[in-house]
Amino acid sequence: MGGLFALLYGVVAYVAFLATFLYAIAFIGDLPVPKTIDSGPAGALWPSVVIDAILLGIFAVQHSVMARQGFKRVWTRLVPPAVERTTYVLASTLALALILWKWQPLPQDVWLVTNPVAAQILMALFWAGWAILFISTFLINHFDLFGLQQVYARFRGSEVRPPEFRTPLFYRVVRHPLYLGFLISFWATPRMTLGHLLFSVATTGYIFIGMLLEERDLEAHFGERYVTYKRSVSMILPLPRRR
Repeated sequence: MGGLFALLYGVVAYVAFLATFLYAIAFIGDLPVPKTIDSGPAGALWPSVVIDAILLGIFAVQHSVMARQGFKRVWTRLVPPAVERTTYVLASTLALALILWKWQPLPQDVWLVTNPVAAQILMALFWAGWAILFISTFLINHFDLFGLQQVYARFRGSEVRPPEFRTPLFYRVVRHPLYLGFLISFWATPRMTLGHLLFSVATTGYIFIGMLLEERDLEAHFGERYVTYKRSVSMILPLPRRR
């Protein structure tokens, strides 16, 4: 029964994440959904900035703290290890949903691209960023990343194999293609409003902090193999391979 509960919990958390994340793509891209990053009545400037900054801060703290190995060691004394990743995914989903729900629009234009060809190129980059992101999750094991492999193993009564160090496809040219996909999608827009700019600047800062923290964990886990990888492959920009 414990294995079945873990499996159901993992599937429900994953479906909730997927639905929320797909909505977030439309939210950021200002696509036809009930609420987007620029839609809705605009409030006073500084109260809106403060609210949005708090929402982004909640997500950043949750996402970073729960991902650290020290937190995991303490956390798994309270929750079964098999559902630790699923619980992290669910908490991240709730933090993201809070942003989508309570975001305060700041619709003042920072830039507006009116040339139709240029606007289409920017939207193509927007979708390319999400494609890079999703493909990257499968390159590093999508189902492990979102907790499904762990709960399925618990259901079957088997052990989850520890992650292997691999550098497939995008990982041969940048160390963090998943984050690169985020950055492209956050910044590629024909209309950059003040609210979108606040979102992009804050998330970009968080992404770079997150990469540094993640690399510290990866070095601790994989040791010299990851150190060597760092020396030869760029962090986020696809620069020529270093020797």
